[in-house]
Amino acid sequence: MDRKDYFLRMLAYDRWANHESLNAMRRAGYAEPKAIRLIAHIVSAEELWLERLQRRPQSLAVWPATTMDECASLIDLVADAWQSYLNQLSPDDYNSEVEYRNSKGELWSSRVEDVLQHVLFHSAYHRGQIALQMRTDGFEPVLTDFIHAVRKGSVK
Repeated sequence: MDRKDYFLRMLAYDRWANHESLNAMRRAGYAEPKAIRLIAHIVSAEELWLERLQRRPQSLAVWPATTMDECASLIDLVADAWQSYLNQLSPDDYNSEVEYRNSKGELWSSRVEDVLQHVLFHSAYHRGQIALQMRTDGFEPVLTDFIHAVRKGSVK
C-alpha cells in the first residue's frame, strides 16, 4: 500500500470515528458543552491543518462554538476536502516541507506526511477525551478503535 492509499484509508477511519463519537452523544442525549466543544475542535483543527498545507488563511476558530448538527456537516465537508487534497498529491509531495504559523503565531516548518500523521493522532486523542467525559458522566461511549472499524467493515 502506498502512502496515498494509506492516508486515504486512515482519513476514512477518522471520518467514521468522528461520526461515531458524535452519534454516540446524540443517541445518549448527551449534550455536555465540553464534549461538543471537543468534537468541534477536532473538525476545526483538521480544517486548519489542511488550510496550512494549502497555504490558505484560517477559516475557523481553533475552539469554535458550534452545534452538534454543524459538527456533523463539518465532519463530511472537511473529510471530503482532505480526500481531494490527498488525491492530488504526488508521491514526492509527502516529503515536502510546508511553512505555517501555529496558533501562537510562531513560524514552523513540517513535512506533509508528518502533518497528516499529526491530524490523525490529534483527533484520536480528543475522541478519547470525549469517551472519558461521557463515561465520567455516566454514559456509555462508543468504540472508535481502528480495528473495530475494520472488523465492522466500516473501513476497507
